[in-house]
Amino acid sequence: MSKKVFVSGCYDMLHSGHVAFFKEASQYGDLYVGIGSDATIKELKSRKTVNSELERLYMVKAIRYVKDAYINRGSGMMDFVDTVDMVKPDIFVVNEDGGSETKRRFCEERGIEYVVLQRVPDAGLEARSTTSIRNSVKCQLPYRLDLAGTWIDQPYVSCFGAGWALTISLEPTIEFMERGGMSTSTRNAAKKIWPYQLPNDNSETLAKMLFCFENDPTRQGHVSGAQDAIGICMPGLNRHYYNNNYWPEKIESCLDEDILVWLEAHLCMIPMFPRREGVSVVAGKQITPEGVKKLSGAADACWVAIMNRDLEAFARAFQSSFDAQIAMFPSMMQPGVQEYIDLYRDKAMAWKMSGAGGGGYLALVCRSEEDMPVEAIRIKIRRPGL
Repeated sequence: MSKKVFVSGCYDMLHSGHVAFFKEASQYGDLYVGIGSDATIKELKSRKTVNSELERLYMVKAIRYVKDAYINRGSGMMDFVDTVDMVKPDIFVVNEDGGSETKRRFCEERGIEYVVLQRVPDAGLEARSTTSIRNSVKCQLPYRLDLAGTWIDQPYVSCFGAGWALTISLEPTIEFMERGGMSTSTRNAAKKIWPYQLPNDNSETLAKMLFCFENDPTRQGHVSGAQDAIGICMPGLNRHYYNNNYWPEKIESCLDEDILVWLEAHLCMIPMFPRREGVSVVAGKQITPEGVKKLSGAADACWVAIMNRDLEAFARAFQSSFDAQIAMFPSMMQPGVQEYIDLYRDKAMAWKMSGAGGGGYLALVCRSEEDMPVEAIRIKIRRPGL
């Protein structure tokens, strides 16, 4: 009768190193695997899993070297105790960096043979570990591009008149520059919660979590606008209504594929330069009820034009939104910005700076993809589930 062999681990981001370990451990007998639960991994590693416990159980069971697998119901580093008592293995196998004196004593108490394996990849493969993979994985968190109504998400603006801000969530097809108006500071805050990708959860809830995390009430100074968190966390095109408060009263989403494809065909971005150190785009601000009315009116017109896929109206509203921004915040127009506008004004129907301005990217509305400058960055709007 074959001996029973037991191994235990997280097996999140399953890779060839795990399979090689299972293969070698199975040479000692029938292999049974204990898998750390989602709750245990969150407790030990202060992060959510990439794959849920049910997904990990499914994948581990599908490996031909594994006789059976279970989710460990305990907690902490010794979460496998109940699983071991159920399986009653003859041998407990660990890899060289997964062993401990506590595990060794545990096996001695139960009369289980304790075996430590070296990390040896199969022939032709590199040595792999979850840590090395995590260190090499590119962050898949989205970026945010604001379309209209920028600044209305600050109460010192919306106190003069309520209105909408329009944002789209962008897939990270490139690494956008820091201090470039693409909400990289909020994205960097998001990395501290979700290092690689957004969790599969309600997108508005994620946006509120990110906003609260970035704007810790114990921190003094500037409060980042909610449109940044919403633009990152909520897929597609969104508009959010601000009325003298930091969080919007309502959010409306457009996930219509025809509209998103239409936007992608008419929007592109030109890199300029990062906002220079020490520049304050709020210096000399001139916020008035009339100015805020123009800003909110342009955002309304922009949304209607997009819903109707009316390119001429969209370009007018897009330009009007930018004009309203720089009328209230003239320091957005830092030296060098106008030169870029002059360079592209004959190649685009409308233009505006990304984010709060001062540099960054110049977003252009073009008649078609063929009319976009060759050096332009094409945008890819994030769809639900990505």
